[in-house]
Amino acid sequence: MADLEEICQHFQNKLSSLQCILDLSAADLPQQKIKKLGQEVLGLGRILEEFEKRVDQQKEQLKQLKELEKLFQNDLESVQHMKDNFPAHIPKRKSPVKDNKPADDQPAQAEKTKKISRNLVKEMDYITTQEYESIPHYMKGRVSYEQLNAVVEGINTAVAAKYRILCQPLKALNNHSRKLQQRFKVQETKDTKGQFFVVDEDIREFTQMKVDKRFQGILNMLRQCQRLREVRGGGLVRYML
Repeated sequence: MADLEEICQHFQNKLSSLQCILDLSAADLPQQKIKKLGQEVLGLGRILEEFEKRVDQQKEQLKQLKELEKLFQNDLESVQHMKDNFPAHIPKRKSPVKDNKPADDQPAQAEKTKKISRNLVKEMDYITTQEYESIPHYMKGRVSYEQLNAVVEGINTAVAAKYRILCQPLKALNNHSRKLQQRFKVQETKDTKGQFFVVDEDIREFTQMKVDKRFQGILNMLRQCQRLREVRGGGLVRYML
């Protein structure tokens, strides 16, 4: 673009010189010569206009490229934020939660499995691309389709971990898990009976997600897609699947 500006400047200087010669020589030159100089001045003027137009186009393209670079950088930062806040080890699941432990551990889990078989843990379904596109832009912001479903996975992980503890006999739990089980039972209400839910504290306990303003915005999107609803009471917000 700098080259085009230099060329424009060159033509402007050339045009000014010719115009000056034409003005000074008008009385001395024959009419045909004056006409020829005039045509040359007009031709240079058209070329200059074209170059100026090209320079303006180059400036506009440069502006768009800078804006595109800024958007790309923001998306890159968002991806990095997701890597920092969501565990990489979360398995992808599309059916109700199953025990992902190695086969060698299955016999030891047989009795536990019998206890939870009557009440399989429910999972939140992933958001489809059509549902994602239907979310209002003001609500969606810069949250991508992949980031939204990463939160779905995180919530499913927290739900699965919570209800595994709830389904185990007290004697099979360590001290920390016993305290968690007691807390889970206290948080139950008549509105949550037979339902699956988690609270902010469960998200912090079982995932690496940050329960911040961004997370609350994503919960609004999940409510918009009818993946969960809130049940409030006793100073708690319960996110019910």
